[in-house]
Amino acid sequence: MSKEKKHPVKWRPLLIITAISAILWLYVTPPSGISPQGWHTTIIFVATIACIVAEIMPIGAIGIMAITLFAVLRPSGAQTPSEAIKIALNELNSSLIWLIVIAFMIARGFIKTGLSRRIAYYLVKRMGKNTLGLAYGLAVTDIALAPAIPSTTARAGGVIYPIAEALAINFNSNPNDESRNKIGTFLMLTISHINDITSAMFLTAFTGNLLAAKLITTSLGITLGWSEWFIAAIVPCLLSFIIIPIIIYFLTNPELKKIPQAPKMAAQELQKMGKISIKELCMAATIVLLLVLWIFGKNVGIDGTTTAFIGLSLLLLSGVLSWEDIKAEKSAWDTLIWFAALLMMAGEVGRLGVTKWLGEVIGSAIKGYLGNSSWLYVIIILCMAYVYLHYFFASGNAHIAALFPIFLSVAIALGVPTYMAIFALVLCTNYFGSLTQYANARNPLLFAAGFVPVKTWWKVGLICSVVNLTIVFTVGLAWWKVLGLGNALSH
Repeated sequence: MSKEKKHPVKWRPLLIITAISAILWLYVTPPSGISPQGWHTTIIFVATIACIVAEIMPIGAIGIMAITLFAVLRPSGAQTPSEAIKIALNELNSSLIWLIVIAFMIARGFIKTGLSRRIAYYLVKRMGKNTLGLAYGLAVTDIALAPAIPSTTARAGGVIYPIAEALAINFNSNPNDESRNKIGTFLMLTISHINDITSAMFLTAFTGNLLAAKLITTSLGITLGWSEWFIAAIVPCLLSFIIIPIIIYFLTNPELKKIPQAPKMAAQELQKMGKISIKELCMAATIVLLLVLWIFGKNVGIDGTTTAFIGLSLLLLSGVLSWEDIKAEKSAWDTLIWFAALLMMAGEVGRLGVTKWLGEVIGSAIKGYLGNSSWLYVIIILCMAYVYLHYFFASGNAHIAALFPIFLSVAIALGVPTYMAIFALVLCTNYFGSLTQYANARNPLLFAAGFVPVKTWWKVGLICSVVNLTIVFTVGLAWWKVLGLGNALSH
């Protein structure tokens, strides 16, 4: 008897979202200060976010539906069918979106050549004599991969997790029983939290960073470059990188403290891999070139997205990647669709004044409670609210698209220096990724492995988020003041 296939559409939540959206569209008058076009655009935008959160279909399919509805219903006021479809497809030619797409493809070269595994095993060999050193070895691997791999799932789930799992099981730390306390629980939680920190370090390390950067450009006209992001993030992120594994170590108290066999295991795996190949060397040289051009490209007139295309072209010419590899990179093409849909709608909501209106309304309400409080107090309250609202989201990008521009607008309206508000929120955008086992796309994979109980995940997630936010509000703000960002009160 053949197994019944699960229907690809969750019809019940889809129909509920559709019914609520129709009622709002047809029967609810827009609030004072919002135009009918802004109201209708917001309804479709919020409905799309709701569909993503409810996971009614794969996110790329939701993107296609949103683009279709936008072109058919013309919520933003397009006068002709051709104008409507041009608006709906407007973001498909965004250089930022293509940077993400190309970065996914470059990441495939890392994994295909085996260079990512070689880096991980080499670092375990050098640093893995004790449990904490092993965790730092895996963490440094994540830093090495992060600038060129915008998928947190690819880095943490595709590269680092299999190595950590093999090491844990080899030391008789098995999932779904008490032996996981030996080392497995500690390693899995460290992988997740370090992945958030390395994502915050680099503009190109997380798709959510690039989404936030585009929203900043749309709402404020400010373009964040790779080097600007890195300089602002490096000091607070490095401190978190050093401290968080130690915090998790004490919270989980792994039974195995010394693991002298780990370097030997890593050396054996490296021996199996053999000498470094020509393709691995080509991959490494390409990554170095990418980093140099992302940092100094402006000085020689090369855009960040152009840099990504240069890197991909070199990988194709060297044979590291083939055209078949490019066509098979499903996550890249998937991202192209849903990212374009979200950016298009977020841009239209901003252009029609809804984001500004909502920011002013919320800002006025908050100001009534805060009075003439310091902007420092304001940004702390806003960032905490922004982060802990993620308990209600299962998608980082849905959270960012829905709330980031609003919280940024409120912060600036209440007197927070523009760049202080920007960098505080973009770091916090990464630090909600490990609050729960569903908070980031990589978490279900790490959680399903069976090494971390739900209670432990939530406890460690909350405590580490407090530590990270404390670093942002102290070291981060002090560092940005040193950089002169506190004087940038307007754009």
